[in-house]
Amino acid sequence: MSDTAPPAPTKLELLELLAAIGTAQWREFAAAAAQHGLTSTQARVLAQLDGPVPMRGLATLLVCDASNVTGIVDRLEARGLVRREPSPADRRVKNVVATDAGRQVIRVVREEMQAIHGALDTLDEDESATLYALLGRLRPSLEKGARA
Repeated sequence: MSDTAPPAPTKLELLELLAAIGTAQWREFAAAAAQHGLTSTQARVLAQLDGPVPMRGLATLLVCDASNVTGIVDRLEARGLVRREPSPADRRVKNVVATDAGRQVIRVVREEMQAIHGALDTLDEDESATLYALLGRLRPSLEKGARA
């Protein structure tokens, strides 16, 4: 038996693992959203609304045309999950804001993601803290790259 540590994974191995985890998370998110009559895109919009977000900003986040966002927001608004309000900085700009019902439904969707919760439950407190710190270090550069 050797006391040497296993070799560090390659970037490709790390990317494949992140992709597999991301795909599993996205599938479960979409399935949980569907249980509440939401498409995965509608749920994704709700998940992005920590505060007011301009319609054009949602299009950027969703990587789609602004005209697509209008239909998505129309359907969410019809269900009382979001509302549009004028931007205080520019009244021509419409911000999308989650309603209390919208915040509640996305919270429940996330709570119902049992496979993800189960996977995270396999980590002890130190491992959870380490994973959180590592993902937190990756997030800014990945989000910056997505906006470029």
